[in-house]
Amino acid sequence: MRPIGGSRVETKVYVKIPMERVGVLIGPGGKVKRRIEEASGVELSIDSETGNVEIGLRPETKDPSVILQVQNLVKAIGRGFSPQRAFKLLDEDVYLDIIDLRDYVGRSKNALARVRGRIIGRNGRSRELIEELTDTYISVYGHTVSIIGRVEDIEVAKEAILMLVKGRFHKSVFSYLYRERGRRKRRLELWEGPSERTREMMRGPQLKAVRREVDGG
Repeated sequence: MRPIGGSRVETKVYVKIPMERVGVLIGPGGKVKRRIEEASGVELSIDSETGNVEIGLRPETKDPSVILQVQNLVKAIGRGFSPQRAFKLLDEDVYLDIIDLRDYVGRSKNALARVRGRIIGRNGRSRELIEELTDTYISVYGHTVSIIGRVEDIEVAKEAILMLVKGRFHKSVFSYLYRERGRRKRRLELWEGPSERTREMMRGPQLKAVRREVDGG
């Protein structure tokens, strides 16, 4: 552990990923592994026989919190995301949420296959539409559904996914998503509106002051 501002921060964390995802994490000729290490300032030790991954901070790394971002990045690749999508987790305010479908439908293979099919949809269109309407990335892998995005977007996507898991019609789920998208758009407009109006209000007196100066008062 490393002391930071009076507290101690973990300098090593561990993740276990499915064996079939180890090759994706390493990448051709170790390309993905090197890219993660160079972009974050950590060192990865990957056991290709067990799927265990050790993530360690380099001594020169200034921001120790990056180790948790890399932990989520490795988890995301382990849960089926492409490295390109998983790298979004190194961005500020981007997070990972993992839903374990067994918590909702049990361990029956038939039940898990059924809800996976509902979430993915025909030709993957259902999953794609949820991604588009929530600005998230979604991976359905094994018994989990994982979401990458901002907190507020993850919450909406997760609610839509759980609605499908609980048997709601796709039409109802998509109606919910369109309503939420409209609400978020209106909130954004309200949030941005006052600042723009304030700038407009300030412009008037400023222009008058410039005119007075040009006209000599």
